[in-house]
Amino acid sequence: LFGVKMNINRDIYLNRLIKRKNNGMAKVITGIRRCGKSYLLFTLFKEDLINTGVPDDHIIGVDLDGIENKELRDATKLYAYVKERIVDNHPYYVFLDEIQFVEEFPDVINGLLRLRNVDVYVTGSNSKLLSTDILTEFRGRGDEVRVYPLCFSEYASAYQGSIDAAWKDYYTFGGMPLVLFRDDDEMKASYLYSLFDTVYLRDICERNNIRHVEELDVLVNILASSTGSLTNPSKIQKTFKSTQTSSISDKTIKTYIDYLEDAFLVESAQRYDVKGRKYIDTPLKYYFVDVGLRNARLRFRQQEENHIMENIIFNELLVRGYSVDVGVVTTTLIDGEGKRRQKQLEVDFVAKRGNDQCYIQSAFSMYPAEKAAQEKHSLEKIADSFRKYVIVKDDIKAKRDDSGIVTMGLFDFLLNADSLNV
Repeated sequence: LFGVKMNINRDIYLNRLIKRKNNGMAKVITGIRRCGKSYLLFTLFKEDLINTGVPDDHIIGVDLDGIENKELRDATKLYAYVKERIVDNHPYYVFLDEIQFVEEFPDVINGLLRLRNVDVYVTGSNSKLLSTDILTEFRGRGDEVRVYPLCFSEYASAYQGSIDAAWKDYYTFGGMPLVLFRDDDEMKASYLYSLFDTVYLRDICERNNIRHVEELDVLVNILASSTGSLTNPSKIQKTFKSTQTSSISDKTIKTYIDYLEDAFLVESAQRYDVKGRKYIDTPLKYYFVDVGLRNARLRFRQQEENHIMENIIFNELLVRGYSVDVGVVTTTLIDGEGKRRQKQLEVDFVAKRGNDQCYIQSAFSMYPAEKAAQEKHSLEKIADSFRKYVIVKDDIKAKRDDSGIVTMGLFDFLLNADSLNV
């Protein structure tokens, strides 16, 4: 985004950084590559620091992804480079971009944290940055700020056109920031193809020494085709056998999925028994962190707006800081023979943030009346007092029914950060 005249609103993350400023911890900014972490840190946050009176020479930035700084990927050299630029007792702000390129980076960060006038910020594109082992090496002084591709409100704030046109572009090409600055659909698609092949998959293969690249390739396609559907490695293994005549094991499939999650390409949602208040191990649902990447992977063929809308709602909840599960509600029914039997109903999302919790159904439409009843059925079977929502594509005013369930239009949900307080 450097050199682009149009600024994109990323206040969600900027405010999270500002709140953590000078808190004595290393701010670890994580997220998929090319989602805007560097822009957030080196442009938006740097501008805020300068506007509050921090001199430019007291902001030390190193782009470790750049070839010009390749020698600084050595931990000792990197620490020395930063240390020699700290020449007085005034506050310094150190930005280390793509820190995973430094093999012994916890040593660098711990060394900098021992300096009383230094505030440390690092970015990284691998979830292992915050693994238990590394957090231990940080001695509990790592503070994560997770960054996602543009959510719809961020995308719409920079989009030149109507909100409906913005939505059509967004659910097709997603929210990778540079997509906004491609002139036509062909250039947007080409950019997303290139990101997947030359950045994400190559990075995953190199980092994890994957030899059978074609298996990873097929797995990504399978996950993209079944976004939001319950699955597990054993089920995917059967798909491999039937369509690819492959002998890949379910264990290898699980390992590959872990790699995709480590690289922030996909997120999993575990099933949660609402009444029993316990997790169900398998199967899970997988969503892509960016629907444009998912669509590009399928060459824009499987464009079911209802499934893409569900993925976008899932991502929006993550942006807002919720942890998200798939709800399971067990109820007792009387069958045609008069016998009692149990049935599991699904709630698309159980969203939790601290003590706050709510239930959400994604429904492309609530017509006819039978469809509305079906969408609300699982929510009506939940006896607790947490808020319940049905989010629909229709442009309607939010309304609450006699059961306390709020039906809300998609744009009202996505464009209002406080929409879940209705």
